[in-house]
Amino acid sequence: MSNASTSGARSLGLSSVLFVVFLILKLTNVIDWRWIWVFSPLWIAVALVALLIIGVVIFAMVFKR
Repeated sequence: MSNASTSGARSLGLSSVLFVVFLILKLTNVIDWRWIWVFSPLWIAVALVALLIIGVVIFAMVFKR
């Protein structure tokens, strides 16, 4: 027996799932959004990670001993 976490299976994150849902809805003309909003789950996730890294770097610089 093996755990799902050690079997090599990877799951999609929330931003990837939202992107796929938005993409399918856009391509089937269910939604009439601009493409920037269809891709927004991807760039919002990247922006949040970038902000987190910047915050950690600033925190490390401020509390550097």
